[in-house]
Amino acid sequence: MTHLLNLRPLAAACLLAMSWPVMADEVIPAPVNLLEAIQQGKPMTNFRLRYEHVDQVPLANKAHAFTLRSLIGWQTAPLHDFSLAAQLTDVHEFNHDFNDRGNNLTEPGKSSYPNIVDPSYSGINQLYVDWTGVKNTRLRLGRQQLNLDNVRFIGDIGFRQNMQVFDGVSLINKSLPNTELFAAHFDKVRQVNTARRSGNIDLVNAKYRLTPSTHLIAYGYLVDVADLSQNNNNGLGATGDASNKTLGLRLDGSAKINQDWKVLYTAEYAKQDDYRGGSGLIDAHYYKLGGGVAYSTWSVRLDQEMLSSNGGRYAFQTPLGTNHLFQGWADVFLVTPQQGIKDTFVSVAGNIEKVKLYAEYHVIESDKQFASTSAGGFGDKYGREFDASVSYPVNAKLNAKLEYAKFSESDVYDANRKGDKEIIWLTALYTF
Repeated sequence: MTHLLNLRPLAAACLLAMSWPVMADEVIPAPVNLLEAIQQGKPMTNFRLRYEHVDQVPLANKAHAFTLRSLIGWQTAPLHDFSLAAQLTDVHEFNHDFNDRGNNLTEPGKSSYPNIVDPSYSGINQLYVDWTGVKNTRLRLGRQQLNLDNVRFIGDIGFRQNMQVFDGVSLINKSLPNTELFAAHFDKVRQVNTARRSGNIDLVNAKYRLTPSTHLIAYGYLVDVADLSQNNNNGLGATGDASNKTLGLRLDGSAKINQDWKVLYTAEYAKQDDYRGGSGLIDAHYYKLGGGVAYSTWSVRLDQEMLSSNGGRYAFQTPLGTNHLFQGWADVFLVTPQQGIKDTFVSVAGNIEKVKLYAEYHVIESDKQFASTSAGGFGDKYGREFDASVSYPVNAKLNAKLEYAKFSESDVYDANRKGDKEIIWLTALYTF
């Protein structure tokens, strides 16, 4: 807690700076000292209050979690091409009727409750220095959140109250026409269960804009971290080394048909292999194909995503991705089962005035058959899931959101049953 006490003066300065008014048309000269750099900076502060209810088969108890996440931070304006950002986090549990999985461990006495991975935690969420001394370039050193592309492979898992953050250095360069280059090296990652993992994480992502609304992206993610909280479920066993490399290519975008209509499309492929001592079982591929149409603020899509299996021994994993957004929101498949996943889903999104609506329906199957007590010995149907959300901006700073997820089990997965699961979330987010 000592590090928190040391940052309290900075937090106070951040809150004080937020209260200093700036006129909309005022032209602000570049800062000439640290005080002016703080005054002209920007807040990194919000408060998120959430209620979550989970009913999961075959667990005996239902889970109820009432939590508050407080993020308090500030980033200074650039001074001599340098800016400093600091952000504290605190997650408070108002009740304990759930298994919070703190540090990736079952909470004592809560094994009969569903997981709600929002453990109490206080610490430094982000602390970094940016340098922008080269045109179209930003170098960032320190603890930082990170989201790449659709966050399938690299994300901050911002849905959970404790987000995932990385310690190291990252570089963004936009010097080439229509091109954004990203590279990073991290030696630590703090996961949403607050466990900290050490190793070497090297990321490269190159994005080229083919048209104003279409991008071609090439990426390579090299993860030399033996245990990212998945080994007991991904086929490698408790002592297996999960270090892997993933190389891929993604095309994503839209094309106008006329003034009102446009076509949406996505095509992606990636290959995953063992890396730096990783298990030889790590040999799998990934693809996503899909498309749809959009009219005004409404859209509908049909997509299929495959995370293949290496003969039922290991399946394609995304240990650093925001996996909550994939294979349904019920978080049944945060770790890909050994037999892989083939997920076919339809999604609909739209607005009614200020109200944002979204829904998706998944048919989730395996790549290879699995042992099942309900399918004559073997099956390939994990289940189906329906997800929906409604969000409303109460005002410029406060947003309210209601979300629902319902997973229905099909063939019973003997090794690690994927039972029926229903979740309701009610969230209020206040942002400075």
